[in-house]
Amino acid sequence: MDIKIDREFLVECFRDFVNTPSPVSYYDEIIPVLEQYGEKFGYPVTYDRKRTGYITLDGEDNSKTVMVGAHMDTLGLMVRRIDADGSIRVRALGGVSFQSIEGETVTIHTRSGKKYTGLMVCQSHSTHVFDDARSLERDENTMMISLDEKVESREDVRALGIEHGDIISFEPHCTVTENGYVKSRFIDDKMAVAAVFAALKFMTEQGLKPKYRTLLSFPFYEEINHGGAYIPKEVEEFVAVDIGLIGPDYNGHERAVSICVKDNFSPYDRGLTDKIIREAKANGIDHAIDIFYRYGTDANAAVRAGNNVYAAAFGMACYCSHGMERTHLDGVVETAKLVVAYLMGWDGQ
Repeated sequence: MDIKIDREFLVECFRDFVNTPSPVSYYDEIIPVLEQYGEKFGYPVTYDRKRTGYITLDGEDNSKTVMVGAHMDTLGLMVRRIDADGSIRVRALGGVSFQSIEGETVTIHTRSGKKYTGLMVCQSHSTHVFDDARSLERDENTMMISLDEKVESREDVRALGIEHGDIISFEPHCTVTENGYVKSRFIDDKMAVAAVFAALKFMTEQGLKPKYRTLLSFPFYEEINHGGAYIPKEVEEFVAVDIGLIGPDYNGHERAVSICVKDNFSPYDRGLTDKIIREAKANGIDHAIDIFYRYGTDANAAVRAGNNVYAAAFGMACYCSHGMERTHLDGVVETAKLVVAYLMGWDGQ
């Protein structure tokens, strides 16, 4: 069957998810969006105690359960301390590149529900003022937030309701060009979420059931390496849909889906990975096969945590990962096609 993925839906879905903040552990705003998308296709969303969301699809054969996961969490920050002058120091949530967020607008999400914006700056913030403005390393110890509020002391900041441990998000700046390039923060992994929903849209509209009972999962802790540490015990196969990488060692590019055979922890299951490669070939899906260094997914987090599961991973290749990222809709479409082919078992075996 010709797998036709709705590109306009992909863009709409991505924008809805990427413009809703969800740094590691902050699920408050994104859960309603996830539930709205489940409702579009007639599916409720259920949750485990890690707040992972699940959509359950009835299969042609319900004696076996497989899972496809795309993580909802993004890189973010947390309030570390409030300095005497009212500036805010931070801790990273995930592999934040501080150079890439210098000058960024950030939002502090307080536990009371209030939000305050600020500017992410280096403590040596101006070449007109500081000799080391260009040379000072940008990290947790040199970067800070200057609030967009009249604050002059620690007490002024606390009076706003801001405290240690408050979550901080930063702007995604999503742009889609006329020729299909997507430039945005958090393509990792909001674009994979969109690809999974685009695959679900195709299957729903075609009246297709997956080969096996299927869980679509949406964890919130992938960026700190334990999103997949718990998975439902009935799951036999876990395929993580996550970004591919682009670099000198890799075959992947922005217009194809990257199939990861090894990450920084372990090779993925050979049999399941072989099956996914066969499905890509059998369905004419443009793909590349790569191993990734300094990279991991929820699928291997599940293996690492001792779950009895076959693990595999694939996803659209992403340029400038963990910064202002870029991919192409062609690669996202190929990713969604491979999700469909995997769920339907269209490799002929």
